[in-house]
Amino acid sequence: MSYDLAILGGGPAGVAAGVYASRKRLRAVLITDSFGGQSIVSPDIQNWVGTVSISGEQLAKDLKTHLIKYKEDVVDVVERERVAEISKGKDGFDVKTSSGKNFQAKTVLVATGSHRRKLEIPGANEFENKGVTYCASCDGPLFSGQDTVIIGGGNAAFETAAQLLAYCSSVTLINRSEKFRADLVTIKKLSGNPKFKILTSAVPTEIKGGKFVEAIVYQNAETKEKKEIKTGGVFVEIGLLPNTDYLGNLVEFDEFKRVKVNPKNQRASLEGIWAAGDCTDGLYHQNNIAAGDGVKALEDIYLFIHA
Repeated sequence: MSYDLAILGGGPAGVAAGVYASRKRLRAVLITDSFGGQSIVSPDIQNWVGTVSISGEQLAKDLKTHLIKYKEDVVDVVERERVAEISKGKDGFDVKTSSGKNFQAKTVLVATGSHRRKLEIPGANEFENKGVTYCASCDGPLFSGQDTVIIGGGNAAFETAAQLLAYCSSVTLINRSEKFRADLVTIKKLSGNPKFKILTSAVPTEIKGGKFVEAIVYQNAETKEKKEIKTGGVFVEIGLLPNTDYLGNLVEFDEFKRVKVNPKNQRASLEGIWAAGDCTDGLYHQNNIAAGDGVKALEDIYLFIHA
């Protein structure tokens, strides 16, 4: 059968669009390998609006429950399937999954999110969610009063520093080169804070600890001298990798392979495709923003189909 809409992804953006598709009686299929998105690994999310505190695992369950409750006979949910390819067909789009299933739809909403570029040094995997974290918005307040370390040199790293400085005893930013990718105005804004320290030409080599992180070791890129910093939390901000490879060359991307969208309606460059959440070139990426993107896109998709 042919659907009005194929929603790709089961995070906040995809699920929000799925709920709204059902309410507007758009015949849709939601395809996802899992529910929840990146935040599923977070032990305590404190900025999901309307909920004081929730684990990433519970958020994923709630998203799925909400969708299943309201999907009725309008939205089909296909789980444990990863999108492998999309092609433009005669009357819309053909969506192919990694298991070989095919779905046809007049329109497509890309909401497959992104994944954090992981830190690949000894101890990084061992202490993930035990002091090593990839989401300051989700986990930052858990480190209140502690000495923390940030790895990275872009705007995201400095924005994380600004957030942590509000409640951490100290924040040390480690950057592997002498140059930063962050805006100069952002760097200057934080540089005068007495609790903030920047280490350049510092390459992280190991994370140490017992049950939780206790220290990080870095090597000076020039002298090769190794030093150790005592810390209770390591925040990794070395970039995001969008989950968009399956789109091929159907739409326009930015330099990071994120889908370029019109922020007014989330439309991509090719008519019939919208994108929402972390896989887009939107300026900010958070759960609440992704959900809003999904709703915004769905409203526009509805008008596109029925106008």
